[in-house]
Amino acid sequence: MMRPQILPALLVAFSLVAQDAPTAGASHLTLQQAIEASLQNNLQVQIQKQTRETAKANLLSNQGTFDWQLTSGLTVSHSKSVFNNKQFNLGSAPVSGSSTSDYRNWTVGVDKPFEWGGNFQLNYNPSYSYSATDIAGMGSISTKLPYTGAFSASYTQSLLRNFGRETTASNLIVAQYGSKAADYAFQLALINQVATTESAYWDVVYGKLNLANQQQALQVAQEQLRQNQIQVKVGTLAPIEVTSAEAAVAQAEQNIISAEAQYENAKDVLIRTIYPGAERPKDLETVDLPAIKPLDLNEHSAIQLALADRVEIKSAELDLASKKVLEYAAHNRTRPQLDLTVAYDGTASNYQTYSPVNTDLFQAKNPGYSVGLQFAMPIENRAAKGNLDLARANRRSSQLSLEDLKLSITLQVREAFRNLDAAAKGVTAATKTRIFDQQDLDAERKKFENGMSTNFLVLSKLNTLDAAKGAELQARITYAKAVTALDEAVGRLLQARHLTVE
Repeated sequence: MMRPQILPALLVAFSLVAQDAPTAGASHLTLQQAIEASLQNNLQVQIQKQTRETAKANLLSNQGTFDWQLTSGLTVSHSKSVFNNKQFNLGSAPVSGSSTSDYRNWTVGVDKPFEWGGNFQLNYNPSYSYSATDIAGMGSISTKLPYTGAFSASYTQSLLRNFGRETTASNLIVAQYGSKAADYAFQLALINQVATTESAYWDVVYGKLNLANQQQALQVAQEQLRQNQIQVKVGTLAPIEVTSAEAAVAQAEQNIISAEAQYENAKDVLIRTIYPGAERPKDLETVDLPAIKPLDLNEHSAIQLALADRVEIKSAELDLASKKVLEYAAHNRTRPQLDLTVAYDGTASNYQTYSPVNTDLFQAKNPGYSVGLQFAMPIENRAAKGNLDLARANRRSSQLSLEDLKLSITLQVREAFRNLDAAAKGVTAATKTRIFDQQDLDAERKKFENGMSTNFLVLSKLNTLDAAKGAELQARITYAKAVTALDEAVGRLLQARHLTVE
């Protein structure tokens, strides 16, 4: 937790060290631009985005389980036959003739399963059946009333097993939770990528400013060497003193080589983080510098905020809710099967046209009703009991995982606060050290100019100042990374960077 005595340090803006001129042809990036480009190009973010789309498709598929189903069928047939039966005579001639038949049947219906365990069916079935038989010598016999019809509706409701939305629609509920969890997984991928990008960005900033510090140190060492050479010429300094100054210049040049390699390596990491594909800029130039600012919340409120907003907790809570739904459904399926069915069947008599058939059907002139119960129960029901035990174990495991996650996140927030506290104090201490070392070097130079000190002491003070500048720069970068870590631990990293999830 931030203490009052360090707040003045948090209000102080950075004092910048010397910087290189912008690199010609380099891509100049602010931190916000780097984050946005990284989120747009990162493959892991794209993978999580597709995973989210998959979860939405799975949800839509499960919703389709309870869609209305329209069924329709049409049957048309025609047949013709002749007969000549010599065993039966009509007068002196055998019975002979021909027969024709026409049949048309149309069926249309709807079927709707409901989330609470019911199923509704509705069917409309008009038909036409005509036959005619011509017998030689006797005339024709045909169907006079070929039109009939049927209309039926039934509803079946599970009363024990598969009763209730938590059972029948358990897969749908789990899919809904899974879709939300996929959104949180996508957000987590964004958060991780933002944190990675910021860390890589600050490493580049450190490499850039550290190289500038080393170049400045080389200039100071070269100036000290020049002054020593002048004093040797005028006889106020022993020639041996030039050797130590030359060694300091050589050491500064070696430090520059190391700083350049560190800077280039850091840029490669950032470029790969932002541009994982083949199209990458040849170079990039960072623009932003870390700033120190006071916190807007305390440790207790940060923990409460983290427990409420961290996407990992929200995802774990959804997983626990899914496990509870599956446990309830498994418990329900240990019950016997008892179904209630209520049905209506209406028919229409034979008519010469469809119009009176439809009148009979829709006015229920020939109604029929039925009510029935169907019961079934496995003798031992071991499969359902085993599934219930498994569902209970999964639910308990998910609940324990959630509690463990909350403890871990609480510790993360506390650790992030302590690290930020230490980083802020480190910036204050490093700044003071650098100021005092600069004053110490200035005083030693004046003593050297007056013959009251040695070249060795001046070079030692110079090395101490260079180390202090590096430590101050490292402390500021550490502070910037600590801010990122705290925002990530609290769960507000995306909001703090003004990023929205679509």
